[in-house]
Amino acid sequence: MINTNAFDYINVLDKAMDASWLRNEAIANNIANVDTPNYKRQDVAFEAELKKALGYNRYQSMDDKVAHVTTSQLRPQVYTDYANYSYRLDGNNVDIENENIMLAENQLKYQGLRESINQEFQNLKAVIK
Repeated sequence: MINTNAFDYINVLDKAMDASWLRNEAIANNIANVDTPNYKRQDVAFEAELKKALGYNRYQSMDDKVAHVTTSQLRPQVYTDYANYSYRLDGNNVDIENENIMLAENQLKYQGLRESINQEFQNLKAVIK
């Protein structure tokens, strides 16, 4: 068996893409429920978990940090945002303008992650040649 770290970045980027996709679904759900009384917006917790998995040692290279990430423990979690207070009388805390901005931001993040994975595969392809 060959022990290699060639796919470490790809695996971490894949988990980040999964989280971004899940966040896109949560934001779409928030937008769809903008007029639903007492609806509380949803979001996805992932970035803090990834930062924790990468570690806080600033003297360690990113290659070393990524090599030590256990991707099976990186799981994006959807949560309901009860802390974001509602200024509406119906109890709904979705701000449509904020959701649209977050949707655009998340789409850009997803595209960037996709391009990063493509670049990693291009690097592997170049090494194989």
